[in-house]
Amino acid sequence: MDRFLEQVAIEASQMYVTEDGKSPFANTTIEKLPDKVLLNIFSYLSHLEICRMATISRRWRQIAYDSRLWKNVSLRPEISGLHVGSLESLMTLISARFGPSLRYLELPIELITHHVLHELAAKCPNLTHMLLDFQQAMQLHDFSELQAFPAKLRYLCICLSEVIFMEGFMRKIYNFINGLEVLHLVGTYEKTDQEEEEIYEVINVHKLKAATPNLRVINLYGINFIDDSHIDAFSSNCIQLECLAVNFCNKVTGATLKTLFQRSKRLKCLLMNGTSLQSEHVMTVEWDKTILQELDITATDLSSECLIDMLTRIPSLKFLSAGQINGFNDSVLKAWMESGNCKSLLSLDLDASDNLSDEILIKFVTRYGAQLQACILSGMAHITDQLWMTILPILKSAKILVMGCHERLSVNIHVDQLMDAIATNCPKLERLELRWDPENLRFSDKSQKAIDLLRVKCLKLRCMVLSDGRYYELVKANFERADRMTVVRNTTCCRVSPYYMIQNYNDLIFN
Repeated sequence: MDRFLEQVAIEASQMYVTEDGKSPFANTTIEKLPDKVLLNIFSYLSHLEICRMATISRRWRQIAYDSRLWKNVSLRPEISGLHVGSLESLMTLISARFGPSLRYLELPIELITHHVLHELAAKCPNLTHMLLDFQQAMQLHDFSELQAFPAKLRYLCICLSEVIFMEGFMRKIYNFINGLEVLHLVGTYEKTDQEEEEIYEVINVHKLKAATPNLRVINLYGINFIDDSHIDAFSSNCIQLECLAVNFCNKVTGATLKTLFQRSKRLKCLLMNGTSLQSEHVMTVEWDKTILQELDITATDLSSECLIDMLTRIPSLKFLSAGQINGFNDSVLKAWMESGNCKSLLSLDLDASDNLSDEILIKFVTRYGAQLQACILSGMAHITDQLWMTILPILKSAKILVMGCHERLSVNIHVDQLMDAIATNCPKLERLELRWDPENLRFSDKSQKAIDLLRVKCLKLRCMVLSDGRYYELVKANFERADRMTVVRNTTCCRVSPYYMIQNYNDLIFN
C-alpha cells in the first residue's frame, strides 16, 4: 500500500512542469505533499485501507478521518465493509466522521436499531441511499420507540429474511419514505433449498406501495412469495414506473402484465429472468402500444408462437435477453428479422439457445451486427471460433462479447487468431468472456503477440474473463506486466453480463 501511495505521489508531481522542463516537486516525498493532495490519494483506497493509513502518523490520521472520505460506507464486513464492534462505536462514527457528508450507508441487522436510525436522521441530513440487511436475522430489535428515520432517501434496499416479519418495522417508516425513487427488495433465492417449505409473506407489499408513489425503479429479486398480485399492486400506485425487475420470482406468471402496461405508460424496462411466465398471459399484452425498450425473459418456458407474437409487435426494442428458452428457434429469429423491429437493437443475449442454427445467426448478425454493442452467443456447443471469425468483422460497435461453452468439445478453438480478430475489429470492446474449456484452447509460442495486440488495440477493455488454465495464466501475466492488474479474471468468480447496457443499470446494482 505504501508503494501505491508513493507512485501516486510521483505521478501527481509530474503533472506540474516549469519552463525549464523540471518539476518543482522533483524532490518532494509523500510527507511533503499538501493535505488536499493526500486527501485525493486516500479517496482511491477502501475504508479498511484508510483505517490502516490512520495508524501511520497523527497527520495521516487527521486526513483519514476527513468526512469527505466517508460519503459511501458499508458496515457489512462479509461484503468488503468495515466491522463495527458495538452500537456505541457506530454512534460515535455517525457524529464524528460521517455527518452531513454521508450519502450512502449499508447496515447489517445487528446495527439496525431505533437509536442508530434516530442518530442518522439527526446527524446525516444528506443521506439519500441506504441498504438494510435483515437476511441473517433471527429476530428484530424493538422498534416501538422509533420516531425518526432518514427522510431524504431516494434509494432503499431491504434484504429480507425468510421468516422474520417486517411489518412492525415498516409501519414506523412509511411516513418517511414517500420520496423514494428506487426500491430493492432482495429475497433468499440463492440460499433456499429445493425442497418445498412453507412460504411466508414477510413484508406487506400492498401497504408498501401506498407509501411509495414516486418509484421509478422497482427491483424484486429472488423473493419466493412475490406473485402477479404484487406487480398489480405496484402498478396501481406508481405511475412514474420506468423499470420493473422480478428476476427469480418464480411465482410470477404474467397474469397482470396487460394491466401493468395499461397503467404504467412510462415503463421501458421489464426484467423477468427465471420467472414462470405463461404464453397465454404474455400474448394478451398490447405490446405494440408500449414504449418497452429493454426485456429479459431468460430461462422462461415461452412458446415459439408467443415469442413471435411478442417480438414482432414490440416496436423499438434495444435490449433483449432471451437465453435458455427451448422455444427460441430459427423461425422466431426469422420472423423477428422480417418484422423490421430489430432496427433499434443494441444488445442481444441468446445464451444456451441450442435450437438456433449457425445459418440463421450469421444472417441476423450480417443484417444487424454493425449496431450491436453487446452480443452474447455463449452456451452453444455448435458455435465455435469459426462462426465468430465470420461475424467479428461486422461487430465494429461491440462493447460486450461473450462466447464459448463449458462442456468439452470434439473440436479445438484456435484462440490466437480469435484474439487477432477481436483486436482488429472491436476497438470499443470493454468486456470479454471466453467460456471454453481450457483443454479445447489451442495456442502457439507466438500467443504473446496476439495478446499484446488485444491489449494495445482494445484500450477500453476493463474485464476479460477466462476459465482457469494455462491460457488464463498467460493472459493474466501479460496484462499484469503492463500494469493492468484487474483486467483478467477467472470464470469461477466473475461473469460478463449484458446488463451494463441497461439504461437504469446503476439504479439496479445491489449487494
